[in-house]
Amino acid sequence: MALRRALHFVFKVGDRSKTATFYRDVLGMKILRHEEFEEGCKATCNGPYDGKWSKTMVGFGPEDDHFVAELTYNYGVGEYRLGNDFLGLTLQSSQAVSNAKRLGWPLTEVGEALYLAEAPGGYHFYLVDKEQPPNDPVQKVCLAVSDLQKSTHYWSSLLGMKVMERNEEKKTVLMGFTDTQCKLELHNIGGTVDHGTAFGRIAFSCPREQLPDLEALMTKENHKILTPLVSLDTPGKATVEVVILADPDAHEICFVGDEAFRQLSQMDPSGNALLDKAMAEDKSDEWFAKHNKQKASA
Repeated sequence: MALRRALHFVFKVGDRSKTATFYRDVLGMKILRHEEFEEGCKATCNGPYDGKWSKTMVGFGPEDDHFVAELTYNYGVGEYRLGNDFLGLTLQSSQAVSNAKRLGWPLTEVGEALYLAEAPGGYHFYLVDKEQPPNDPVQKVCLAVSDLQKSTHYWSSLLGMKVMERNEEKKTVLMGFTDTQCKLELHNIGGTVDHGTAFGRIAFSCPREQLPDLEALMTKENHKILTPLVSLDTPGKATVEVVILADPDAHEICFVGDEAFRQLSQMDPSGNALLDKAMAEDKSDEWFAKHNKQKASA
């Protein structure tokens, strides 16, 4: 399973401008690519919405060797209800800590050289106050589970992740496909996992030839397949094939064929400008204010 890679986590965002400030100016990430779509995604990448939406990939470096964030924005939806499913993304960057302090972005010290920052929408980011490493600063994504044993079996035995650390006291299991990739931490919350309407999705790649086998395995084991193998088009870019799964707590998991995804995910030098242009042209906030209305809350 060493051929499988952790790619990104999908966040739904209601305010693109504030969100861009957080990722660019506070965390110090780069806009890797920005894409606009006229209708909803066949694999519900933007959630259960069929209207116009955008996707912005942000990270510390190219998607080939960095775990990044996918920011999906549905025009007309101003906010989403947070659940208890996403427990945080941890990254190492003293620069991000000093950026937050300089910009007055709220920080809470939660441990030795560890700060909690909230992205717009309420998503938790844990900043390790140490020099940013030369490789990917993103260390792990933490998801809530209701039954640690069942979830560990799913992610390790069925998806092929390696268990790297168990912490009985904290009720966590840390796992990953390789030591050098962003890890997945499962945290037993001892109750039901609520996904709210802000629920995200974690994405991995695997060789294209493994996708039908993965789907067949999940069918055989009676686990949920949200979207059977499907091709997704991006205007002017590579077409990718994906299978969308759900783990025992209904966390959404995307597996995409690696070969085509490497083509699709090439860094676009105009990504920054495309995002700024889209935000400048998005008059939805003004329209709602002028008509004395509020954007929808999902």
